[in-house]
Amino acid sequence: MTVKSYRDLLVWQKGMDLAERCYRATEVFPHTETFGLSAQIRRAAASIPANIAEGHGRDHIAEYIHHLSIAKGSLMEVETHLLLSGRLGYIARPALSQLLEEASELGRMLAGLSAALKRRRAQRPKSPTPDP
Repeated sequence: MTVKSYRDLLVWQKGMDLAERCYRATEVFPHTETFGLSAQIRRAAASIPANIAEGHGRDHIAEYIHHLSIAKGSLMEVETHLLLSGRLGYIARPALSQLLEEASELGRMLAGLSAALKRRRAQRPKSPTPDP
């Protein structure tokens, strides 16, 4: 399959799925969390596919890798907020386990894409240096 758009990337699709599930999971949070934990989870979750897309749109592999790193950081933020939500009783254990499993899978996919891009970058011939 040829990747014509970031939307063709399974990792982006999984990121969108996780973001959607996080939005739905936070709908039942207490009203007091509207601008707190709920907003933090939503913002970080939406950042994951957004950074995958932004990185894909960049001109250089190093920039792509950098944006995947940001996406991974956002993923770790989501996981932390979800764990805290579980401790506070805002998310039931089965739903929390499912979200964390999806996050774990997405983390592996981000790591795999990043590693593949790093290998591709390493295989590219270096630019010749001009003679003095």
